[in-house]
Amino acid sequence: MINPADFTPYPKNPIIARFFKEVGLADELGSGVRNLYKYTRIYSDGLDPQLVEADIFKIIIPTCYKATGQVTGQALNAEKVEKLLSFCRTPRNTKEMMQFLGFKHRDYFRSEILKPLVEQEKLFLLFPDKPTSPKQKYYSK
Repeated sequence: MINPADFTPYPKNPIIARFFKEVGLADELGSGVRNLYKYTRIYSDGLDPQLVEADIFKIIIPTCYKATGQVTGQALNAEKVEKLLSFCRTPRNTKEMMQFLGFKHRDYFRSEILKPLVEQEKLFLLFPDKPTSPKQKYYSK
């Protein structure tokens, strides 16, 4: 296993490695391993990746529910749906709901979460005659 604390990078072809570094197409040697550890920890609740050097080199990156982005209207667990519906007893705009659930991608949230909940009649439009209004808010009963 590769550990960034005692990792010593070496290029398989030092001439090519130096060339790419000089022309700005490569970073410092070993920076990929350091970045892999740094960013994997952020997106996997602090877990480290596993880099296994064997006959075949493997990288195992742990994922968590928050990082995968695999939350859809049907996969959004019942507890979170209930919390969102409770939150929306007061009419809320898309941004407020996204912040409440921790989403950052507006288009994804609208197509995969908001639209299914509206179609299932769990959320309702405050201005049903103007569904694309920038002032649109959603509420639950």
